[in-house]
This record gives sequence, structure tokens and C-alpha cells, in this order.
Amino acid sequence: MSAAPNPSTAAARGQQQTGAPAAPGSAAGPPTAGESAAGPSAADASAGVPTDISPAASADASADASADATAHASVGGSADNAVGPYGDRSTTGATAALDDPLPIESAAPAHAAPVHAPHAAPTHAHAPAAPRLGARRYTAAGPRRPQPRAHRALLAVSAAVAVLAAFLVPLTLPLGWDELVYASRFPHFDPATPFSSPRTRGVPMLLAPVAMWTDSVLLLRIWLTLLASAALYLGFRPWLRVVRRQRAVPLAAAAYGTLWISLFYTGSAMPNHYTAMGSLAAVGYFLGRRPSATGIAVGLALATVMRPNDAVWIAGPLLVGAVLVPAWRRRSAVLGTVAGVAIGALPWVVEAYVRFGGVFERLSDASDVQGGMRPVVSLIEHATALDGPLLCRPCGNDSLDATALELWLLLPVFTVLGMLALRRAGQARGPYWMAVAVALASAAPYFFLLDYAAPRFLLPTYALLLIPAAVGMLAAWDAARGARTRWPLVGLALVLVAHLAVQLPLARTHANVQIGARGDWVRVAEVLRANDVRPPCTLKATTRAIPLAHTAGCQVLESRSPRVPDVVVYRGDTPPRVARGWPSQEVPDVYANGWMVAFRPSDAG
Repeated sequence: MSAAPNPSTAAARGQQQTGAPAAPGSAAGPPTAGESAAGPSAADASAGVPTDISPAASADASADASADATAHASVGGSADNAVGPYGDRSTTGATAALDDPLPIESAAPAHAAPVHAPHAAPTHAHAPAAPRLGARRYTAAGPRRPQPRAHRALLAVSAAVAVLAAFLVPLTLPLGWDELVYASRFPHFDPATPFSSPRTRGVPMLLAPVAMWTDSVLLLRIWLTLLASAALYLGFRPWLRVVRRQRAVPLAAAAYGTLWISLFYTGSAMPNHYTAMGSLAAVGYFLGRRPSATGIAVGLALATVMRPNDAVWIAGPLLVGAVLVPAWRRRSAVLGTVAGVAIGALPWVVEAYVRFGGVFERLSDASDVQGGMRPVVSLIEHATALDGPLLCRPCGNDSLDATALELWLLLPVFTVLGMLALRRAGQARGPYWMAVAVALASAAPYFFLLDYAAPRFLLPTYALLLIPAAVGMLAAWDAARGARTRWPLVGLALVLVAHLAVQLPLARTHANVQIGARGDWVRVAEVLRANDVRPPCTLKATTRAIPLAHTAGCQVLESRSPRVPDVVVYRGDTPPRVARGWPSQEVPDVYANGWMVAFRPSDAG
């Protein structure tokens, strides 16, 4: 009975055949020219030595893994030992060398043959032990470069979202309340409306290239739609260097872009989408193979100039991670994070001293305008606002729509599936946990400090959570395709269709609601002109005072102002105290019933 071939003997025999002498004191010499540090030689393969690394046959492998697979395709690779889309921690446990291009400390090279002492008796080969997955492995860097197919898919998704948004939300939609405040910084959108302390100069910067030379709402919305599409691409692009299965990135972008909130605000002059994309890009650059200080700084500067309070909560986990996690302890990451917040906050700080007397004075005034920030739990309010309204303040009159809760049900499920898939594949989960940490941090002030809700507040949270969730979607797809029956595939397809059936109609519904509601402002202005109320004029209103006054060309007076206005607009049967006894007229043909206008008599005030 002959003994099993020894790896040392096989290696020596391979060297004898090629005429290369074996190294003194060892059974095997150094790797030959055809044998890399990451894979076995052809002699080992022919001798039947167990190989530690299988060639990567999946198209979703990282760029490094694909290169290794190409280099080792001649080492007996087949469909049976091809690596799956997430890598494969098989009995050899050496997938780390395939999935992680960084060397793993304390792990022996996968190709190394056992080294024996001189004159030692040959020993039988044993399967190499699995490398230890320490902190470096847990936070391993991603691919060196984006795959062309994934990159093109991300470009296509960004363009498709812009087209879909323009189809569901008309580009002729009149400017809303907040949009009028931002646009009225420019003479073409006079009269200027009050610019309160919570608002920042970020959105006017976005509007400037168009609003400086035209008052066309159509051109403004086309510009904003293109800008939002570019932001979607730039926000998700850094993750092509973080996520190993790169198809998950365009999938995450598609999932984010088809939320009704994203679609509705694609062409809007609002800050939340740009806050989300700036934050997403900053976290992606932070987690890259080499953290880009410039990328982090630009992303956080964009988020900060749009919504400074959001950016502070987003930057917190990044700084904590840079301090606590050795793999992320890079000077470029810390400098980029601090510089981004500082640069983005600079306009806000300068304006705080110029207009409000200082930073703390502006913060105090902003808190008063927003109703104060205090410890609360507003999860129910945010759940209620999942299907609208655009601002739920207060939310007591709104009901909870069970179908709209599908987003909050599916998102954590797929996120968990993604984490489990990464764990089974032996891939680094640290970057995904960082995405989850930043997502939860960005939602914390809205869940626990504000007693009202708006769906757009959570856009940064959704964008970040969809990265691991997209990995979970692909894992579910793979499992469904590998099932013995078609029912899992059918079930997954039904979930997708049901999700889109909820989100897409909501975008169209809210667009129609806003067309009608904003049309009422025009009809109120027509009643004022019919009664010879023209600029310059003053107006008070019990609701929607700023957009009503702007549309009519009047100056808005605060409810506490002692001045007597020219007109008072209210809804219902009872006018406010200042307008009692004034002649009034109902506004005809309105979307929301009950609009009334009271005119100041000539002998009043």
C-alpha cells in the first residue's frame, strides 16, 4: 500500500523536472515565476495538493479578486470550485486572501508548503488553518477601482430617476412655501420674504445659476432636476470602492431614487436631498481604501451648508470611528471630516454674527421658530408621515397608513440579511456598520428632539441604510434563484412590485395635492386684485401667510405685529380678532374649501 503523496516530495519532484534545485534545508524551494504569493503553482495543482484559493468566477468579485482569478485561471479552476458573489469561506478558510487584497497579519501565505527541519521525516499534508479575522480584516478596504458595468449602471439609474421624477411631478409645479423663501433672495422672484434664523444659504447657492437671470419656474425645475440627478450619482459613486459586490451600489441608488420622497423633491429647491447625498459621499470616501480628505470635506461641506445641524450628527460617528478603530485612524479622514464641517458652517456662522448677534443667539432664535428642541419620542409622528403630509405639524389629525409602513418593515429586514450574507462570506462588515451608525445618528435628533415630522427629514437615513440593504436584496435574490422551486423568486418579485406600487403613486398624489393647494394662493391673489388691493400692500393670514403674501406681491406681517394690515386671509367662518367687523369675501373655485379674505375699511386703523 503506497502512502499519499507528500506536498514536499511533490514540490521537489516538480523542481527536479524543471531542473531547478531545491533550497537547502527545506523540501520545497521558493515560488517559481509562474507562482504568485496568492496562489499555488502548477506543480502543486498537478500533485493534488489542496489549494487555498479558488479562482473567482463571479462577475461581481472585486477588481483585485478578478485580477487574481485571471492570473490563476490555469490552476485547475472549474465551476465546482468557483467563488460565489460574496467570496467563500470553505474548508481552507483562506478566502480572506481573495476578498481582501490587504495582507492578513498572522496568516501564513496561502501557497507556502510546510517547512521541515533538516533530516526531519516527511509528514503528511494537513489542510491549512483558517486565518484569524482581526480588526484589520473586519474593516478591510474595498475594491481598487469601480467595475465599468456597475459604474454604467449607476449612471443609468441616476438618469432614469430624473426622467421618472419629471414624469410623476410636473416641472411646471408652482414653487412651494420654502422654495419661495429661497428663490426670493433674487430680484426676479421679488418681493423678498423673511429669511428666518433656521434657514441657510445652501439652497440659494443651488438656485443662483438660473434664478439670477430668469423668473421661469420651468427652467428652474429643469436645472434642479439635473442637479439632483448629478448629486445622486456623486453621492453613491464613492461606494463603488467600498462595496465588493458592486452591483449593490446602483441597486441602492435605484431603491433610494424610487422612494416617493426622493422623487417629489428631485426637482425641488429644498436642502434634504443634497444633505443626504453629501453625507453619503463623505461616509463612502471615509471608508475607502485610502480615505480622501478632499472627498470627505466636499461631501460634509455640502451637507453642512444645506443643514448644519444634520451635518454635526453625521460627522460625530466618523470622528468616533477614526479614534476607536485602528484601520480608520487616518489623518486624512480626521482632517477631511473637521474641515468639511468647518467650511460648510462658515456662511452660517458669519450670518449669525451679522444678523443675529452671535452663534448662540441664532441657535436660540432658531429653536424658538421651530417650536423648541426638547427630549421627546416622535416615532409615531414620523410613521404617520410616511405617506405624507409634507410637514406633519401637528400630526394629531393624521392617521397611520399601514401600507406606507412597508418601507420601515423592508429596510431593516434587508439590512439584516445583508449583514448576515457578509458574515457568511467572511467579508468585512465594519464599513456597513459605520453606514448604519451614521444613518441612526442622523435620525436621532428628529426622533428624540422634535415633536413634529416631515418625510424629507429622514432622507440621509434612508440613503445610508440602503447600502447594506442592497447587499441583502442581492443575497435574497441569489437564495431565491438557487431554490428548488420558483416560489421564492415569485415572492421576492411580489415584494418589489408592492413596494413600487406604494411609492410611485404617492409621488404623483402629492404632486397633485400641491398643484391644487398652491393654485389656491393664485386664486386668493386674484380676489385681492379684483378688489383693488395691489402692491405696496400688507397682509396677515392665519395660515400660509408667507406664500399668500408673496403671490399677491404684498408685505407679510407677523401675527404679533401691532400694524393693521390691508387684508387678512383666513379659513373658516370666524375671522381673527383684528379683522372682526371688516367686509369679507369668499374665494371661489379653490382646491381647499373655506378660504376667506377680509378687507380693511377706509376708516379702520
